[in-house]
Amino acid sequence: MKKITLILLFFTIFANAQTANYQVGDVVDDFTVTDIDGNEYNLYSLIADGKYVWLDFFYVDCVPCQNSAPTFNEFFDKYGCNEGDVFCLSVNNGSDDNDRVRQYEIDHGGPFNHAPAVSNEGGGPAVDSNFGVNLYPTFCLIGPGNIMLNNDIWPIAGVETYENTFPVGFEPPVMQCTLGLSDVTEFDFNIYPSISNGNVNINLPRSVESSVAVFNTLGQQVFQNKYSEKNINLNLQLAPAVYMVKVTADNSSVTKRIIIE
Repeated sequence: MKKITLILLFFTIFANAQTANYQVGDVVDDFTVTDIDGNEYNLYSLIADGKYVWLDFFYVDCVPCQNSAPTFNEFFDKYGCNEGDVFCLSVNNGSDDNDRVRQYEIDHGGPFNHAPAVSNEGGGPAVDSNFGVNLYPTFCLIGPGNIMLNNDIWPIAGVETYENTFPVGFEPPVMQCTLGLSDVTEFDFNIYPSISNGNVNINLPRSVESSVAVFNTLGQQVFQNKYSEKNINLNLQLAPAVYMVKVTADNSSVTKRIIIE
């Protein structure tokens, strides 16, 4: 009985140990980091620009991090890829350099545009330590006045988990940058039926060299092939579920959702 009590105490302590150094309502310290592509971000400057900042603390070999990465990126994509009032940033705990984080994004980031990620080369460890993160992934939200608004966003059930953290009165417009690519490049595709047994058709504007990739909701690639024709037929032998179909052509990509019954 004593052993069971100690085990339960252990899990009680660590189940709540997210951003241990900041509770909701605390003012967080400023930080400046550089992502794996060389872009620099300063927290207080982002907040001063009117942005709400969602942080994703992760490391490459963390399986729950891998599973939640596609949803965080979908949230990032849905609200404008940091061009609007929603700002997303992934921060590594210090275990991984730029190359490992870049490969992590390729392997686990999913079909949407990816939030900027900071490795141990860009200042990630200092931020992780300052926030007192000891469970991964940890998601938190910082808002006006540099105040911690939510220090434990979990579990992640979908994009709506992040949307449910929006403070009262904060209603950012949907600004999907994945879909917006079609407005800039004039590249788009039709896919039908959206609900099928796996037999789906893709129509491109013209015959062009293209790549078609299919991802499950965990961001794992379950199908990929290259084509050169305008009309593509896919006979996907996949389990019933929701999938994302990403078509890349003309140096741009567009992603659309299908359901296999």
